[in-house]
Amino acid sequence: MADVIRVPNAKIALSTASVYPERTPDAFELAARLGYDGVEIMVGADPVSQDIDVIERLSDHYQVPVLAIHAPCLLVTQRVWGRDPWAKLVRARQAAERLGASAVVVHPPFRWQREYARDFETGIARMRDETDVIFAVENMFPLRARNNDVVPYSPDWNPIDYDFPHVTLDLSHTAVSGSDAMEMATKLGDRLAHLHLADGVGVTNKDEHLVPGRGTQPCAPILERLANSGYGGLVVLEINTRKAASRTERIDDLAEGLAFARLHLAASA
Repeated sequence: MADVIRVPNAKIALSTASVYPERTPDAFELAARLGYDGVEIMVGADPVSQDIDVIERLSDHYQVPVLAIHAPCLLVTQRVWGRDPWAKLVRARQAAERLGASAVVVHPPFRWQREYARDFETGIARMRDETDVIFAVENMFPLRARNNDVVPYSPDWNPIDYDFPHVTLDLSHTAVSGSDAMEMATKLGDRLAHLHLADGVGVTNKDEHLVPGRGTQPCAPILERLANSGYGGLVVLEINTRKAASRTERIDDLAEGLAFARLHLAASA
């Protein structure tokens, strides 16, 4: 009997960060052109990414749904949506609810955010009880300075051993941290609710976000594993195209990433 190809319900979204230095409206245009199922909004320095009214109009215009919101958690976005980290998450949740997104991606707190870090686990659990939107805590990585690892996150850069019901697995971050991505996926089990699909070589401390298949991370095996397990979360292409020589090259990279995801999410049974 011939093999049956099963394609899970997982949707494939384009992170708006993947089109940088182009902007959020360009991400909607390219997601529509290339056939992505939707976008993940990286709330950042681009004023459009912060304006939910504009985001809603873009989604309607291009008929591209917003599937996730990435809260402003980076050093460079410390003042985006205010300085209170909990207020940022509330605003991200409200944006997700209004736009129909299923998830908010959040990084672990920085160590100097002591009060936020102290209450992070219980606070995330409390917020999760207030909404149908999930909060998926993302794995990060230690920094290396003078051959020593410096961990700027609290309780840790790795959320796997903590009581977070939903986790985002980022495959560029596993390269930087030198982690075994397949082992992490196995340990997470059903808690793996969100995948940032990218690649990395991991030789340096650089967060590369390569097109999947161009690094050393097990991007294909993880997608195949998710397909076989009936994964219903999101797969988000989050790659770095800022060094693309032209817009055509950027579009080719985004198309290649989508084709890679679709191919390996088709599980043979």
